[in-house]
Formats: sequence, C-alpha cells, structure tokens
Amino acid sequence: MDTKQLQDIACQVRRDIIRMVNGAKSGHPGGSLGCADFLTALYFEIMDINPDNFTREGVNEDMFFLSNGHISPVLYSVMARRGYFPVSELASFRKLHTRLQGHPTPVEGLPGIRIASGSLGQGVSVAVGAALAKKANNDNHIVYALTGDGEIQEGQIWEALMFAAAKKVDNLIVTVDNNGKQIDGPTEDVLDFGDLRAKFEAFGWTVLDMNGNDMNDCVETINKAKSLAFNGKPIAIIMKTEMGQGVDYMMGTHKWHGAAPNDEQAAAALAQLPVTLGDY
Repeated sequence: MDTKQLQDIACQVRRDIIRMVNGAKSGHPGGSLGCADFLTALYFEIMDINPDNFTREGVNEDMFFLSNGHISPVLYSVMARRGYFPVSELASFRKLHTRLQGHPTPVEGLPGIRIASGSLGQGVSVAVGAALAKKANNDNHIVYALTGDGEIQEGQIWEALMFAAAKKVDNLIVTVDNNGKQIDGPTEDVLDFGDLRAKFEAFGWTVLDMNGNDMNDCVETINKAKSLAFNGKPIAIIMKTEMGQGVDYMMGTHKWHGAAPNDEQAAAALAQLPVTLGDY
C-alpha cells in the first residue's frame, strides 16, 4: 500500500476507537489513538500474516503480542479492518458475553488474539518464548511485541529483555510506546526511566528510534528493524507518540489514558477524523 492508503486506514481506526469507547462508556482512548499509525503499518504493510487461517501457534507467519493490553480498541479495529473478524463486531466492544472485552483474551476464540494481556508486564516474556519456539522449529518469521513506557516500570519486562539478549533471540522486535504519559501523570513524575536507549543497549539490544505518528517513518523504521533481525541480537524500537493523537483536546495530557468521551466530546473528536473506509 502507498502512504495515503495507510494513512486513510489509520484515520478510520481512530474513528473506530472513539466510537467504541464512547459506545461502551469506558475504555482507553489515549494510547490507542497514539498507536494507530504503528499498528496500521504493522498489520497492513509489514507483517507476513494470514487472517483467513488464524492459529494461536502462528506457524509460518509473523506474530504480534500486545503487552499493554488496555489499548485493545486500536488492536481490535486494526484486526477487524485487516479481516480477522467482521468490522461490525466492533460495536460489541466491552459488552457482556462478547469477544471484544476491555483487555484482549483468547478465551472466546477471537481470531488474532493469542494471549490475555490484562495484567501488565507479561507480553514481552510471551513474545520471547514465541520467538524461541520459532527458532527451535526453523520457522524464519519474526515475532513483534508492543509495550508501553508506563508498563516498562514492571520488573518482568526487564527480566525478559535480559534473557532475550543473553539467549540471542534475534527474531524478536519489541516496540516501546514512548508517549511520556501514564494513568497517574507524566512518566517522568511517576517513575522516571532516564535514558531508555542507553538501558536497552546496556541490556544487549540493537535500538532504533521512530516517530510513531509518521506513517512513512513507521514503515521505514520497522522495515529497517526487520533487516537487522537474525544477526545475534534482539531489536528494540523506541517509538515517540502523542497520547490522543488526532483529537486536539486529548493530546498533551494523560487525562484520556482511561476515560471515555461523552456524546458531545465524541462528536467533537469525530469531526476531526474524516470517514475514509466507512463506519461500522
């Protein structure tokens, strides 16, 4: 796809996010909006996947693990738009007895979801295990994972990073959504992580920087990361994003980390996001 096509998908994904969270009267729009470009690039341009024949084992295809599972709205929208399940199902977000719960779970057999990621800090460990399984099975595909800069305050993340480097898990690409905000405020006020690049490099990772709200940079940087795979070191992408990207009143603040817009606020947000693929 060309850049305009990918940007149009990301814009529609942002519309989906606003409508899903508003419809449920709960959810996490801020980080979801910020990661729309990244996940659009990953699912529509980068990964070798087969939505029509999804298996949890992911044999002979790339795999993605969402560690910061609270941004499920963006993942659900991207997966539906990519063909994993009907786009109309997005209307069931966070409703009782549906597959699209607030945090992703494979319990109801939702295509595209391989792990439950409600508890923060676990997804990178699972991705490391999946990448090791691919190496053991001579499956030359890549495992991707997304974590958040608030989530990396979890100690298990750093155990996984240390293990991946020590065991040369070089078919693994971990992206950190570095938006500088978490539920209680700026990350530097809650628990400042200092020089994130230096930390990853000290743990033995190859590190790239990326503007996660620039579609061209997303595609180019992830492709560069792919070109560096299978060279003895896992790869990290430090992705700068803006929480609430695309909706002016949600940007620049942590207040929309986990708050749903009311009907008036949702209408104001949707007015900034043109319909590109058609609403569900």
